[in-house]
Amino acid sequence: MHQLSRAAENLIGQPMFAFLSQVKALERSGKKIIHFEIGDPHFETPPQVVAAAKKSLDNGETHYTDSMGLWDLRQEIRHYAEKEWGFMPDVGQVLVSPANALIDFTIRTLVNPGEEIIYPDPGFPTYSAVISYAGMRGVPVPILEENNFRMRAHDVKEKMSSKTRLIIINSPNNPTGSIMSEEDTREIYALAKRYNCSILTDEVYRSLSEMKPFSVSALDHCHERTIILYSFSKIFAMSGWRLGFAIAPQSIATKLGLMLETILSCVPVFTQRGGIAALHVKGKELTTRYQELKRRKDALITGLNTLAGVRCIYPDGAFYAFANIRGTGLSSAAFRDLMLDQAGVSVLDGTAFGKQGEGFARLSYASATVPMIEEAIKKMSKVLGASAKNKVPLFSPRSGIIP
Repeated sequence: MHQLSRAAENLIGQPMFAFLSQVKALERSGKKIIHFEIGDPHFETPPQVVAAAKKSLDNGETHYTDSMGLWDLRQEIRHYAEKEWGFMPDVGQVLVSPANALIDFTIRTLVNPGEEIIYPDPGFPTYSAVISYAGMRGVPVPILEENNFRMRAHDVKEKMSSKTRLIIINSPNNPTGSIMSEEDTREIYALAKRYNCSILTDEVYRSLSEMKPFSVSALDHCHERTIILYSFSKIFAMSGWRLGFAIAPQSIATKLGLMLETILSCVPVFTQRGGIAALHVKGKELTTRYQELKRRKDALITGLNTLAGVRCIYPDGAFYAFANIRGTGLSSAAFRDLMLDQAGVSVLDGTAFGKQGEGFARLSYASATVPMIEEAIKKMSKVLGASAKNKVPLFSPRSGIIP
């Protein structure tokens, strides 16, 4: 056996990718699967974005560039920020990077091993995964169905201590789609100021909501303690491009840039040229996608609420349904396995997003059309209905039953 570092021993990764590998193996064996497990919008990347990247490659832009990001893209991000968040950051506040990596960079730039990070539970798995391997102390804040899954300042306050160095907020939230209230957001900023800690505001789904979320960045324009995390993956269907950005206080942005420089050197120029084109995609060109997502959401939430033992709150934003499946008697993992094995429907267990996710399942409607959703609901209903009718405990030998 090789002796591994403590960090390597504590690596847990993202559970959804491990599960996706299982699902893909089933598909290769010939099983038909309807996918709801991964938050990957199955729209085409806008053609002008692809054309810009191709042109960049044709022009020979295949070499190193500034580790902070292509100057032209950083300037475009400044103007985009003015429209999206209501302020124009200095260019030194902007760093171009894969968004997922920015979670890691931010945590390791701001927090020492043993110090505390507050984050939502359920929440995006990378938060706890980085905290685990990097040796910080994670302090999860339960976000509850009874509060429409909104992170509340009162609950955050109860978790604050002299060791708190970072608060992570995510609005709209993955996996629940909830949007924090302006009042709670302002109060959390006040707590961060009182305890002299930073806030990472994950706003990857900001543009995919029916109401414009209030951003904590409005309170300091990212000059004092707020770091915005944003991605091209969801809104522009560019998940495979691995392109995002941070807006942060300049001293923090500089260190984030050095972290990226040390690990990645830089983001490819042609990818960034595509990013410039994406920021010029007209709103009306995205409207049809929003409308399609709305149709899918309505079909999925309506359908889930017809299933025996299942209920689901209508989400404010993102493109996820976080369904309460406790009435089935199944644990989250058992429900996931049953749906995959017997219905051919791939969902994620709520526990992939934290302990508070037990009793829930997440479904992404970004990757399934309305007819696919309707077919999935019929298959799920048949499985759940048959189990209830026969009064047979819904059991998975891999996962078990909720007590």
